[in-house]
Amino acid sequence: MLKVNRDDARPIWQQLLDQAIHNISTGKWAPGELLLPSRELAPLIGVSRSTIQIVYEELYSRGYTVTSRRGGTRVSEWIYEARPPEDASPQELFPPELPLISDAVGQLHSWFGDKENQKVEIDFTPHEPYLDEHFQRTWRQSFLQATAETSLDSWAYGDPYGFLPLREQIQRYLSLERGVHVDRDQILLTSGAQHSLDLIAQALLHEGETVSVEDPGFPAAWMAMKYRRMQVAPVPVDEYGLCVEHIPPASKLVFVTPSHQCAVGVILSEPRRQQLLHMAAEHRFWIVEDDYDSEFRYRGDPLPTLFSQRPQNTLYMMSFSKMVAPGIRLSAIIGPKAAIRQLARVQELTYRHLPIMGQLTLAHFIDHGHFMRHMRRVRNVYRRRHEAMTKAIISTGLGKHFTLSGVETGLHMLLEADQSFAEEAVAKRALEKGIRVYPLSNYCLESDRKGFVLGFAKVDEIAIVEGMKRLAGMLL
Repeated sequence: MLKVNRDDARPIWQQLLDQAIHNISTGKWAPGELLLPSRELAPLIGVSRSTIQIVYEELYSRGYTVTSRRGGTRVSEWIYEARPPEDASPQELFPPELPLISDAVGQLHSWFGDKENQKVEIDFTPHEPYLDEHFQRTWRQSFLQATAETSLDSWAYGDPYGFLPLREQIQRYLSLERGVHVDRDQILLTSGAQHSLDLIAQALLHEGETVSVEDPGFPAAWMAMKYRRMQVAPVPVDEYGLCVEHIPPASKLVFVTPSHQCAVGVILSEPRRQQLLHMAAEHRFWIVEDDYDSEFRYRGDPLPTLFSQRPQNTLYMMSFSKMVAPGIRLSAIIGPKAAIRQLARVQELTYRHLPIMGQLTLAHFIDHGHFMRHMRRVRNVYRRRHEAMTKAIISTGLGKHFTLSGVETGLHMLLEADQSFAEEAVAKRALEKGIRVYPLSNYCLESDRKGFVLGFAKVDEIAIVEGMKRLAGMLL
């Protein structure tokens, strides 16, 4: 018999429904058993008939009972298994082992520098740009104004290519600042470099194909490709950039950072550029050009892109992580229309479209001049910090014992040692002294090059000088 507890905070019908479901699911009320009519059950329990009718209707709607005009309400003829005793602990369901993910995430943490449980005074991170309260104010202003000005249509399902006004702003920027002239449907918005690479792997490659990457190079590139089960071929890098002659003939894609090599910081020389472009045309493979920080150049103007020289088989990746902030998670792939269309189809299936608010805000941020003013400000900041880093390395004597490279462009430089250098041990000792440096080995697949990749974007000039003094005190 069902019972009502007047001290129970739950509604009476809910109490009775829970008891009825328990009775059916445990077999106390057997399949096919006829339930008392509501007019008979209600006075037995001491509730209104309408309450019992609510319970019966809910049981029927959930499939616990069947009803007929003449047969009344009966327990469904389902096959059930008795529940385990209430004191028995249910066995936890574990996800499958994913060794590729486990390895990649571990490498990713090493590359970024594990920041847990570590007190760091000076962090020479090469991954993050300079941000301040002025940026936060202008971004908040764009956020609020973009929200106020947008129409309701913007909150519907969006274009898998990305928010059209933002693509138009990027189109203008590329034309004016980078000499890259494209149509709007040659631009696809993504949520970062790893998202871009994952789309490329899905849309333009087949599982098991060979992908060539720089070594040392961008770890996320080979991690993404390995996860998509590509054969990753490391290609060495020297003082002229990617050693093009070492690219395997079977490669279907070559990932390269020509304007400022991701780890070593060198520029891909013009002969190597031409060699790569000719090889790509001859062997018919994709070039993926990651132009992640070339806007910050300290000698002359930004270099021309590979895409502007060979747009037929080059995919140009740009990101706002370094130009604005990693947290906005916005970047773009620029390429031939057919390839971008294919990428958009994969995006539509797997992601549908990017969140609209970030796109609206960035479009407003660019359109109202905040972006270019921000770029002018941070370029001045980076120029001062670049100069402070270079002078500190020379004045402390580090420049005499290590090879300095990558100083013309970007937000990091390389302090390279010989192959016997114990970089991991030194990095650990530096961390104990409050300094985080980033070992070159974390950027390597097969290369045995050693040294430190030192970023200066988030470190002010005083901290740069102090950090280099501490590092020199340890090493010299």
